[in-house]
Amino acid sequence: MPTLEGRAGRQSILIYTGISVSMSLLFLAATFLTGRSYTPVARVGGMVWVFILSMIITMPIVIPKIRKKVLG
Repeated sequence: MPTLEGRAGRQSILIYTGISVSMSLLFLAATFLTGRSYTPVARVGGMVWVFILSMIITMPIVIPKIRKKVLG
């Protein structure tokens, strides 16, 4: 049976990873919607960069909030 701490950790991972993937996809969409031509390397590199930065920013925000919500 998983502990509450483990459940909070798994929920946190799903949330901040989902946010980061969503931000990367928004970046990709923005590269197409601007009408400018970007190389595939620029698009993928930008997506990776946005993903990493989003993870760095969202992890310390999401983890304590979810932990507080699950643990009470």
